[in-house]
Amino acid sequence: MTTQPKPVSCNATLIVTTHRVFQPDLNEHQTVFGGKILSLVDDSASVAAVRLTHKTVVTASFDHVSFLRPFHLDDSMILEAYVSGTGTRSLEVFVKIIGENLTTGDRFVGFTCFITYVIDDKSVTSPLPSVTPITDEQRYLCAGYPQRTAQRKERRQEQAGLNAHVTTDSPWPID
Repeated sequence: MTTQPKPVSCNATLIVTTHRVFQPDLNEHQTVFGGKILSLVDDSASVAAVRLTHKTVVTASFDHVSFLRPFHLDDSMILEAYVSGTGTRSLEVFVKIIGENLTTGDRFVGFTCFITYVIDDKSVTSPLPSVTPITDEQRYLCAGYPQRTAQRKERRQEQAGLNAHVTTDSPWPID
């Protein structure tokens, strides 16, 4: 019989990092390059996942990715991430990036997403601790976890069908 571990508050997994936007972060539109944002997000959010699991995790999926407002030179990007749902070997981390114009102090939500991480150890069979939301935001997001999990399962099935038709053949004709 597997016993359910003691729940952990979302805040116990919370990570906060700040990145100041500099010239090398920008694309041709003079806003932060999307790939740079995704790299920062995955790097930082994995800390929240490992904070809960205390195990090596791998990124399984990014979903509900929303680039809401661009970040500009001299903005800061305040990244917050915390675990918003758990299973046995997988867990979901919610990430938001708050932009702050450093000269005016104005703040805005510039980015949100959910990332699924999987423990990189197939021998893990005990459920992960559930998470207990503390804030209104956390309560709302955690309440939606079962629905997002069902959507991910459906997408995995669709992806399997797609994968069956994707080839590794060379795209260049070989005579």
